[in-house]
Parts: sequence; structure tokens; C-alpha cells
Amino acid sequence: MICAVPQSPDPGIATAASPYVGRFAPSPTGLLHAGSLVAALASWLDARAHGGRWLVRIEDIDPPRCQPGADMAILGQLAACGLLPDEEPVWQSRRGALYEAAVEQLKASGLAYPCGCTRKDIEAAWDRLGWIHERHVERPYPGTCRDGLHGKSPRAWRFALDHFAGHHPVLRWQDRRMGAQQQDVIHSVGDFVLRRADGLWAYQLAVVVDDGLQGVTHVVRGADLADNTPRQMLLQRALGLPAPQYLHTPLVLMPDGEKLSKQHGAPALDLSVPLATLRTAATHLGLPQPSPQTALGEALQFWVRSWRHTYN
Repeated sequence: MICAVPQSPDPGIATAASPYVGRFAPSPTGLLHAGSLVAALASWLDARAHGGRWLVRIEDIDPPRCQPGADMAILGQLAACGLLPDEEPVWQSRRGALYEAAVEQLKASGLAYPCGCTRKDIEAAWDRLGWIHERHVERPYPGTCRDGLHGKSPRAWRFALDHFAGHHPVLRWQDRRMGAQQQDVIHSVGDFVLRRADGLWAYQLAVVVDDGLQGVTHVVRGADLADNTPRQMLLQRALGLPAPQYLHTPLVLMPDGEKLSKQHGAPALDLSVPLATLRTAATHLGLPQPSPQTALGEALQFWVRSWRHTYN
């Protein structure tokens, strides 16, 4: 049995009355790989440790990058590992009206403005400012359209960071694994996109709206998404949504040190022996390898003992 969870909760496990709601939100640009499973397992374990609900959300708001059938295949991969959501999954591609309403709310508050910049325009502005592009470092939006389109046609919508953050652009938060974090969002990122020039919704907006409407209280995801947290927290404040607690898990790296990802050709999970695949994911999280008799239950007990001090 793959998913043998203890029938009587450990004293450190929250009761079923816990308001905890967690989620795993894969993008169907390909099948789950080893890094994806680490994040999924950690998210599932944390929800079970709190006695809470665990949701799955398919983040398919970028149709050109999505692979046909990958969404259902991902759900099958999770099921094969015993990671079953407590509610029916939702698809972001079906929630456009909710994102539209959020942008209209931001417009009405003066927190969203149209941007007519092309990629070439932005790169030219960077060059004029002398901003050198460092590998893996995001250059901030230079604010070209912040005070008007200057004859350009609107292409995208951006969040007015300076208007919202004012003289306090440094956002601080506490990550349950990485500890105290901070980011100067204006100087590190700039006014980020809410709706893209091609009409598609931006990830930052969609994830904040969905987390808020689904009542997500705890987000457990890979450390590569940690630098998104400040943008999402600012949007939560602007939209009047509560901020979840965050825990960012260690990444699975390739031999050259790059993050294991679909973009870098990460192979799909080998689920011919699901328990062996789970053992590998558990080891990466610093958990004992599940035995055939206890499987996820053993990992759950260890997760509770390891992370009890981070619970609220």
C-alpha cells in the first residue's frame, strides 16, 4: 500500500478542525519530474501534518507552453504516488473572469496602468540607464510608461509599485525553512506585469487571486519561487487578501548545478516502482525513506517532528 497514513494522529499533528489549506500547483508544460515530486510531497506532508486540506491547481494560463494531455497525466502521476487532493482540482484557464475582476479592482484603486513597451523598448531603456544584465538576475522594469504611454498603444497592464509601496519598498517576510527574508521590490523587480501583451494573465496575478479565493493558508513550494513571494504579498495587500505562510523547499539540482527543470530537459518521473520514486523525494527533503509497510505515514511522522516549531 503506497499511502499508509497513521490512523491515530501523533500529538504533534493538528486535528481535522485545523483551518490549514495547502496546495500544489503544477504547470502542464510537461510531466512531473523529480524536482516537482519533492515540492508535491512536501506540500502534501505539511497539509497532513496540520490535519488540513490539500488542493491541486493546474496552472495552465499559458496555453502555448502547455502540452496536450499533460494536466491529466500529472494528476495520474500524483495518484500513483498516493498524493490525492481533498477536493476536485481546478484549472486556471477556466478562471479568467476572476482575474479580470482583480485587475479592474486594481485599476479602480489607481494601482494598475497600461504599458506600451515592447521588449526592444525595455532593453533600450536598460542600455540608457547602464544596467548590465547578469545571468539569472532579473532586471527591473525601468518605468518607461509609468507616467503615460507617450503615443504608444497599450499592450500590457502593470502593477504600480511605487504608488502602492511609497517610501517603504523593502518588503520583509519570514520563510519557515529559510528564515528572515527581504527584497526591495521596486529596485529588484519594478512594476511587474498583471496582464501580458498577448492578452494572457500573468502568473503573479493568477496565483494570488486563486490562493485568496481558495482560502490557501500555507504555501509549500520550491526555493526557485521564493523571490516571487514579495510581489505576491504586495498584490495580496492591494486586493485585500490574506497572506499565507511560506515554506520553500530545497531544489533538486543537475550535475552542473542548474535547477532540474522541464526547460533543461528533466525526464518525467519513473513510476514503474512508485515507492522507490517516493523514497528519493523523501531523502531530498531529509526524511527517512518510507518502508513498504508504512510508506508515507513514516515520512509524515518525521515531518511533524522536524517542522513542529514552525507551525502557527
